[in-house]
Amino acid sequence: MDTATAILVVGAVLALVLAIVAIGLFRRANHRQQLEHARAEQERADRSARLEAANEAAEATKAAAEEKAAEILAQARAEAEQLEQHADDTNSQLHQKRLDLEQREVRLGQREARLHVEARSLESREQELTKQETAMAQRLVEIDELESARKAELARVAGLTPEQAKNELIEAIENQAKRDAAIKARDIERDATEQAQSRAREIITLAIQRLASEQTSEAVVSVLNLPGDEMKGRIIGREGRNIRAFEQITGVNVIIDDTPEAVLLSCFDPVRREIARLTLEELVLDGRIHPHRIEEQYHKSRAEVENLCVRAGEDALVEVGITDVHPDLVALIGRLRYRTSYGQNVLQHLLESAHLAGMMAAELGLDVTLAKRCALMHDIGKALTHEVEGSHALIGAEIARRYGESEDVVHAVEAHHNEVELRTVYAVLTQAADAISGSRPGARRESLEAYVKRLERLEEIAMGQDGVEKVFAMQAGREIRVMVLPDVVDDLQAQVLARDIAKQVEEELTYPGQIRITVVRESRATEFAR
Repeated sequence: MDTATAILVVGAVLALVLAIVAIGLFRRANHRQQLEHARAEQERADRSARLEAANEAAEATKAAAEEKAAEILAQARAEAEQLEQHADDTNSQLHQKRLDLEQREVRLGQREARLHVEARSLESREQELTKQETAMAQRLVEIDELESARKAELARVAGLTPEQAKNELIEAIENQAKRDAAIKARDIERDATEQAQSRAREIITLAIQRLASEQTSEAVVSVLNLPGDEMKGRIIGREGRNIRAFEQITGVNVIIDDTPEAVLLSCFDPVRREIARLTLEELVLDGRIHPHRIEEQYHKSRAEVENLCVRAGEDALVEVGITDVHPDLVALIGRLRYRTSYGQNVLQHLLESAHLAGMMAAELGLDVTLAKRCALMHDIGKALTHEVEGSHALIGAEIARRYGESEDVVHAVEAHHNEVELRTVYAVLTQAADAISGSRPGARRESLEAYVKRLERLEEIAMGQDGVEKVFAMQAGREIRVMVLPDVVDDLQAQVLARDIAKQVEEELTYPGQIRITVVRESRATEFAR
């Protein structure tokens, strides 16, 4: 029994005792009042009888009065005796009740004494309980939470009503049913996951088996066939004037060796190499090769390559069956024809990924056109040069959003390298198609990509200097030719610029041998004769 319960018990006992005492006092007062009332009635009856007897005696004759008085007196005495007997009975009852009350008062006194003793005992027990509660509180801190919860639950269950017990039983059954349902759902989910993995492997296997794609690793060298070996001398020009002008304008190395009727064009940038190839091909067909003609044909070839890019983008869209694409986006897709990733042509990679995504979407009952569109656009960020900073996935997503592509396409582009959490099934299909296309045997070469990145970094370092107009990484990265603006950089600053570029290359790059930095400052004066 705790302290609160003991106090409540003592209070209840004291209240009961006080109630009994009050009842006894009330009854005693009531009996006294009844006795006094009886005595007053007897006195009034005696006076009334005497008056009546006196009146009768006066009116009647003396004898009759005496008889009447005697009768009345006898009657009065009888009534008085009855009243006295009644009073005696009442007094005896009151006395008996007084004795009972006195006995009760004695018992109440004894109870009060006992209650006083018990109260003092309860006080001592309360102090002991307080000490025990303090010790118990210290022990409860060390008891495990689960044990405390169990005891609390047992204490709660011990005081349940039938209705509460019924509700508890229903709740227990409901919890057990939920637990069984959760176990069943977990088993179903596990089975579904196993079946999904098996189905996914089947879908990917079918897509790979159905895809038949040719793949030729891109190189950094193009071969141009010549009509004869005498054309090599014309390409070189007097004292190497033509070949120097060609390399300076196009930024492509011209390799003339003992290979009969052929020259090699070497450059890590496929677009720049293709422009140089078309330029040299037209120059050989025309036969007129000199610096002014080289520059003129270079601009024509660059415009032609841009048209080829648009045509390549249109052909790619026709091949995968996609329409309603922004014209600028079509040109960017076509530019990927001259981009490589680890030796793999990016445009071919996009077409291959689009077909894979379409086949997997068809197996899953999804929108095939949307899946192809997501996969075709996922590497669109690679069409931009290093001048645009950021990951090609995020850059491509911004480009797609700018040109009005849907949010599903934008999300698939930005999430295909896990830079953004995957939220749609089309993003998952795009990532799977990209991985399949890039991981199949013979698709990519790691060393070529590292080599291209090193050349790109060489050009970035040189372009970061003030007054630089063009930069060409040549001779497989062993030479950098930097074209500067003559009105911004003078001859002395050109020497300083070459030294600064060489120092930055030494600090940032690791390379075999040495790299030559050539700063070219050229002034031209042009007039027209009319």
